[in-house]
Amino acid sequence: MQKNRIILGVLEMIVALSAIPSGISMIFTPDGSGMGLDLAWLERSPFETFLVPGIFLLVFNGFLQFVGAWLTFRRNTVAGIFGVAVGLVLIFWLFAQVYYMDLTHFLQVVFFVVGLMEIYLGRKLA
Repeated sequence: MQKNRIILGVLEMIVALSAIPSGISMIFTPDGSGMGLDLAWLERSPFETFLVPGIFLLVFNGFLQFVGAWLTFRRNTVAGIFGVAVGLVLIFWLFAQVYYMDLTHFLQVVFFVVGLMEIYLGRKLA
């Protein structure tokens, strides 16, 4: 049980630590230039800039994953349920990315697997 908790917390921290700076960059440079993103990627999406996706990334895959890691490492009773929730949010984010922008980077697959692992480990802790 302790091993599952550590793995879940580490995964949540990895997602948070990658999403927070990326989300901030997308908010402050909504044209995507801060991260080398191309606005053409958004042509099929409902967004004209990366501002709204950046806010979503920062809040839901950044801050909430960080809260999840904190709950997990503090052994909070809701950590498992929270782990499932943030895993589902991460997978939703990736499905939306692939739907609107296609499969453009190997990290989409990597973080999809991370989301599945968060769901699995969260269920084991719940």
